[in-house]
Amino acid sequence: MLFGKLLPREGNFFEMFNQHAERIVEASQAFAQLVANYGDVLLREKYNQDVDNAERAADRVTHEVNRVLHQTFITPIDREQIHSLINTMDDVADLFQDSAEAMALYDIRSMTDEIQRLTDLCVKCCERLQAAVKLLEKIADPAVAEAALKTCEEIDRLEGDADRVLRSAMSKLFREENDVRELIKLKAIYELLETITDKCEDVANLIEGVILENS
Repeated sequence: MLFGKLLPREGNFFEMFNQHAERIVEASQAFAQLVANYGDVLLREKYNQDVDNAERAADRVTHEVNRVLHQTFITPIDREQIHSLINTMDDVADLFQDSAEAMALYDIRSMTDEIQRLTDLCVKCCERLQAAVKLLEKIADPAVAEAALKTCEEIDRLEGDADRVLRSAMSKLFREENDVRELIKLKAIYELLETITDKCEDVANLIEGVILENS
Protein backbone atom coordinates (compact mmCIF):
# COMPACT_ATOMS: atom_id res chain seq x y z
CA MET A 1 0.00 0.00 0.00
CA LEU A 2 2.81 2.38 0.91
CA PHE A 3 4.59 1.47 -2.33
CA GLY A 4 1.48 2.43 -4.30
CA LYS A 5 1.31 5.80 -2.55
CA LEU A 6 4.95 6.50 -3.38
CA LEU A 7 4.56 5.82 -7.09
CA PRO A 8 4.53 8.97 -9.26
CA ARG A 9 0.95 9.39 -10.40
CA GLU A 10 -0.80 11.31 -13.16
CA GLY A 11 1.15 14.26 -14.51
CA ASN A 12 -1.07 17.07 -15.75
CA PHE A 13 -0.92 15.80 -19.32
CA PHE A 14 -4.27 17.20 -20.43
CA GLU A 15 -3.27 20.71 -19.40
CA MET A 16 0.00 20.34 -21.30
CA PHE A 17 -1.91 19.12 -24.36
CA ASN A 18 -4.04 22.26 -24.11
CA GLN A 19 -0.97 24.46 -23.82
CA HIS A 20 0.54 22.87 -26.91
CA ALA A 21 -2.70 23.23 -28.88
CA GLU A 22 -2.70 26.94 -28.00
CA ARG A 23 0.80 27.27 -29.42
CA ILE A 24 -0.30 25.49 -32.61
CA VAL A 25 -3.14 27.98 -33.06
CA GLU A 26 -0.73 30.85 -32.39
CA ALA A 27 1.63 29.49 -35.06
CA SER A 28 -1.24 29.11 -37.55
CA GLN A 29 -2.53 32.64 -36.93
CA ALA A 30 0.95 34.14 -37.19
CA PHE A 31 1.50 32.27 -40.45
CA ALA A 32 -1.84 33.53 -41.76
CA GLN A 33 -0.76 37.08 -40.95
CA LEU A 34 2.55 36.43 -42.70
CA VAL A 35 0.66 35.40 -45.83
CA ALA A 36 -1.79 38.32 -45.58
CA ASN A 37 1.01 40.88 -45.13
CA TYR A 38 3.65 39.26 -47.33
CA GLY A 39 4.19 42.37 -49.41
CA ASP A 40 5.36 44.35 -46.35
CA VAL A 41 8.94 43.30 -45.59
CA LEU A 42 8.87 44.52 -41.98
CA LEU A 43 5.58 42.79 -41.19
CA ARG A 44 6.82 39.69 -42.98
CA GLU A 45 9.82 39.56 -40.64
CA LYS A 46 7.63 40.19 -37.60
CA TYR A 47 5.19 37.38 -38.37
CA ASN A 48 8.03 35.06 -39.34
CA GLN A 49 9.45 35.62 -35.86
CA ASP A 50 6.02 35.05 -34.32
CA VAL A 51 5.81 31.68 -36.07
CA ASP A 52 9.28 30.79 -34.76
CA ASN A 53 8.35 31.85 -31.22
CA ALA A 54 5.17 29.75 -31.24
CA GLU A 55 7.05 26.73 -32.58
CA ARG A 56 9.76 27.03 -29.92
CA ALA A 57 7.12 27.35 -27.19
CA ALA A 58 5.41 24.23 -28.56
CA ASP A 59 8.76 22.42 -28.48
CA ARG A 60 9.18 23.28 -24.80
CA VAL A 61 5.76 21.81 -24.01
CA THR A 62 6.62 18.66 -25.98
CA HIS A 63 9.87 18.23 -24.07
CA GLU A 64 8.04 18.71 -20.77
CA VAL A 65 5.41 16.12 -21.65
CA ASN A 66 8.08 13.58 -22.57
CA ARG A 67 10.04 14.39 -19.40
CA VAL A 68 7.01 14.00 -17.15
CA LEU A 69 5.97 10.85 -18.98
CA HIS A 70 9.27 9.19 -18.10
CA GLN A 71 8.78 10.11 -14.44
CA THR A 72 5.15 9.10 -14.13
CA PHE A 73 4.16 5.54 -13.33
CA ILE A 74 0.37 5.88 -13.58
CA THR A 75 -0.90 7.91 -16.53
CA PRO A 76 -4.50 9.01 -17.32
CA ILE A 77 -4.39 7.36 -20.76
CA ASP A 78 -2.05 4.87 -22.39
CA ARG A 79 1.59 5.98 -22.35
CA GLU A 80 2.04 5.32 -26.05
CA GLN A 81 -1.05 7.41 -26.79
CA ILE A 82 0.42 10.33 -24.82
CA HIS A 83 3.74 10.01 -26.62
CA SER A 84 2.19 9.74 -30.09
CA LEU A 85 -0.30 12.54 -29.52
CA ILE A 86 2.14 15.17 -28.27
CA ASN A 87 4.76 14.37 -30.89
CA THR A 88 2.26 14.43 -33.76
CA MET A 89 0.91 17.74 -32.46
CA ASP A 90 4.48 19.02 -32.44
CA ASP A 91 4.82 18.03 -36.10
CA VAL A 92 2.00 20.48 -36.88
CA ALA A 93 3.84 23.38 -35.24
CA ASP A 94 7.09 22.37 -36.95
CA LEU A 95 5.42 22.43 -40.37
CA PHE A 96 4.32 26.04 -39.96
CA GLN A 97 7.91 26.98 -39.23
CA ASP A 98 9.08 24.88 -42.20
CA SER A 99 6.58 26.59 -44.49
CA ALA A 100 7.58 30.09 -43.38
CA GLU A 101 11.27 29.25 -43.79
CA ALA A 102 10.67 27.70 -47.21
CA MET A 103 8.96 30.85 -48.49
CA ALA A 104 12.00 32.89 -47.43
CA LEU A 105 14.60 30.40 -48.71
CA TYR A 106 12.87 29.94 -52.06
CA ASP A 107 12.44 33.70 -52.42
CA ILE A 108 8.70 33.51 -53.01
CA ARG A 109 7.81 36.93 -54.39
CA SER A 110 4.05 37.04 -53.84
CA MET A 111 1.21 34.98 -52.42
CA THR A 112 -1.12 33.09 -54.75
CA ASP A 113 -4.83 32.54 -54.17
CA GLU A 114 -4.03 28.87 -53.61
CA ILE A 115 -1.56 29.65 -50.80
CA GLN A 116 -4.19 31.85 -49.17
CA ARG A 117 -6.88 29.17 -49.46
CA LEU A 118 -4.62 26.44 -48.09
CA THR A 119 -3.52 28.71 -45.24
CA ASP A 120 -7.14 29.40 -44.33
CA LEU A 121 -7.85 25.66 -44.21
CA CYS A 122 -4.75 25.11 -42.06
CA VAL A 123 -5.94 27.71 -39.54
CA LYS A 124 -9.40 26.15 -39.40
CA CYS A 125 -7.91 22.67 -38.90
CA CYS A 126 -5.75 23.94 -36.04
CA GLU A 127 -8.68 25.66 -34.35
CA ARG A 128 -10.73 22.46 -34.54
CA LEU A 129 -7.72 20.50 -33.27
CA GLN A 130 -7.55 22.78 -30.24
CA ALA A 131 -11.27 22.29 -29.61
CA ALA A 132 -10.91 18.50 -29.76
CA VAL A 133 -7.90 18.51 -27.41
CA LYS A 134 -9.82 20.58 -24.86
CA LEU A 135 -12.44 17.84 -24.61
CA LEU A 136 -10.01 14.99 -23.96
CA GLU A 137 -9.98 15.34 -20.18
CA LYS A 138 -13.75 14.78 -19.95
CA ILE A 139 -14.33 12.03 -22.52
CA ALA A 140 -15.71 9.74 -19.80
CA ASP A 141 -18.89 11.77 -20.33
CA PRO A 142 -20.60 10.24 -23.40
CA ALA A 143 -21.83 13.64 -24.59
CA VAL A 144 -18.31 15.07 -24.45
CA ALA A 145 -16.89 12.03 -26.22
CA GLU A 146 -19.49 12.42 -28.98
CA ALA A 147 -18.67 16.13 -29.34
CA ALA A 148 -14.95 15.33 -29.59
CA LEU A 149 -15.60 12.71 -32.29
CA LYS A 150 -17.68 15.20 -34.29
CA THR A 151 -14.87 17.75 -34.04
CA CYS A 152 -12.44 15.15 -35.35
CA GLU A 153 -14.80 14.52 -38.26
CA GLU A 154 -14.72 18.25 -39.03
CA ILE A 155 -10.93 18.07 -39.22
CA ASP A 156 -11.22 15.13 -41.62
CA ARG A 157 -13.54 17.17 -43.85
CA LEU A 158 -11.20 20.16 -43.82
CA GLU A 159 -8.30 17.91 -44.78
CA GLY A 160 -10.39 16.65 -47.70
CA ASP A 161 -11.01 20.25 -48.74
CA ALA A 162 -7.27 20.91 -48.64
CA ASP A 163 -6.66 17.85 -50.83
CA ARG A 164 -9.03 19.24 -53.44
CA VAL A 165 -7.43 22.70 -53.32
CA LEU A 166 -4.00 21.10 -53.74
CA ARG A 167 -5.08 19.07 -56.77
CA SER A 168 -6.63 22.14 -58.37
CA ALA A 169 -3.54 24.23 -57.55
CA MET A 170 -1.21 21.66 -59.10
CA SER A 171 -3.33 21.44 -62.24
CA LYS A 172 -3.32 25.22 -62.63
CA LEU A 173 0.40 25.44 -61.89
CA PHE A 174 1.42 22.91 -64.52
CA ARG A 175 -0.94 24.39 -67.12
CA GLU A 176 -0.19 28.08 -66.60
CA GLU A 177 3.28 28.54 -65.03
CA ASN A 178 5.99 28.78 -67.69
CA ASP A 179 8.87 29.53 -65.33
CA VAL A 180 10.14 26.13 -64.19
CA ARG A 181 11.86 27.53 -61.12
CA GLU A 182 8.69 29.28 -59.99
CA LEU A 183 6.71 26.10 -60.61
CA ILE A 184 9.06 24.06 -58.42
CA LYS A 185 8.97 26.65 -55.62
CA LEU A 186 5.21 26.99 -55.53
CA LYS A 187 4.70 23.23 -55.77
CA ALA A 188 6.85 22.78 -52.65
CA ILE A 189 4.89 25.42 -50.71
CA TYR A 190 1.51 23.98 -51.71
CA GLU A 191 2.58 20.52 -50.62
CA LEU A 192 3.93 21.75 -47.29
CA LEU A 193 0.67 23.52 -46.49
CA GLU A 194 -1.43 20.52 -47.44
CA THR A 195 0.80 18.37 -45.22
CA ILE A 196 -0.19 20.56 -42.25
CA THR A 197 -3.80 19.50 -42.74
CA ASP A 198 -2.65 15.88 -43.09
CA LYS A 199 -0.91 16.11 -39.72
CA CYS A 200 -3.99 17.67 -38.14
CA GLU A 201 -5.94 14.69 -39.45
CA ASP A 202 -3.33 12.38 -37.89
CA VAL A 203 -3.88 14.12 -34.55
CA ALA A 204 -7.65 13.74 -34.99
CA ASN A 205 -7.22 10.02 -35.66
CA LEU A 206 -5.14 9.64 -32.49
CA ILE A 207 -7.78 11.50 -30.48
CA GLU A 208 -10.47 9.23 -31.91
CA GLY A 209 -8.41 6.23 -30.79
CA VAL A 210 -8.07 7.65 -27.28
CA ILE A 211 -11.83 8.23 -27.11
CA LEU A 212 -12.75 4.77 -28.36
CA GLU A 213 -10.42 3.10 -25.87
CA ASN A 214 -11.16 5.26 -22.84
CA SER A 215 -14.72 6.55 -23.01
